[in-house]
Amino acid sequence: MKGRYAMDLSRRGFLKAGAVGAVGLGLTGLGAVTGQAAGKRIPVGLQLYSVRQPLGKDVEGVIAKVAEMGYEGVEFAGYYGKTAEEWKKILDANGLVCCGSHVRGHELQPQNLEKTIAFHKTLGNKFLIKPSGAGGKTKASWLDAAKRFNDIAEQLKPHGMYTGYHNHSVEFKPMDGSCAWEIFFKHTDDRVCQQLDTGNCMGGGGDPLEYLKMFPGRTRTVHLKERGGPGDVGKGDCPWKDIFHLCETVAGTEWYIVEQERYKQRSPLEAAKQAADFMKEMGKLA
Repeated sequence: MKGRYAMDLSRRGFLKAGAVGAVGLGLTGLGAVTGQAAGKRIPVGLQLYSVRQPLGKDVEGVIAKVAEMGYEGVEFAGYYGKTAEEWKKILDANGLVCCGSHVRGHELQPQNLEKTIAFHKTLGNKFLIKPSGAGGKTKASWLDAAKRFNDIAEQLKPHGMYTGYHNHSVEFKPMDGSCAWEIFFKHTDDRVCQQLDTGNCMGGGGDPLEYLKMFPGRTRTVHLKERGGPGDVGKGDCPWKDIFHLCETVAGTEWYIVEQERYKQRSPLEAAKQAADFMKEMGKLA
């Protein structure tokens, strides 16, 4: 997203061991390696940045339309002047839940974290995701970021909450024989979620399938964004069937979250509905 502002030890070891064993297997073998059941049911949410223009004019009306499309949850990217209590009431009235929120850096700073936790408890949200700008242009800056996020994750743990990071394309550009994404997640605790944005990953030259396998159990929420084509989810180059398979077997995914930023052929609400219809066609949404 541009210009805006979420395991215990034995499971961790088991998943990591499974990932090593899965390297030589095809996608169909991954479920058996990790012990996760293939085809597990993952609910589908919408990142509200996808409908930011109409949402800014009519919050209640747009949320009602999102629910009518069949979405089961929403992820926030700003709160449009409403309190957590007001948002919870709106979501409850439409049978929706909060499946995450993109939070600004200052919300995760030590002096503000207690207030942030209280807000999201009221909202019913356990995923506090930083949408950009965790590190810088050097490996050292990303190692520093990893330490900060590990500390935040530890403070969120007693509240049943997670922090995480959402990628753009830059995190997959070469850096010291690796890339920022790998450096960051290889040095963060398992409670720091990899919110992999599929389209952004491909845009940076990365392979989303590779990173879903590389960090098993870490992609608790995934952004379903298209790459190529008109921008409509399901009408470009993303290998959706393989992405879904990995999310449902090794990635530990709890939410599919649709995000669309380009509207070449449709309005934002029409694009959100088209994406919901695609998820229904794929058998991921009732």
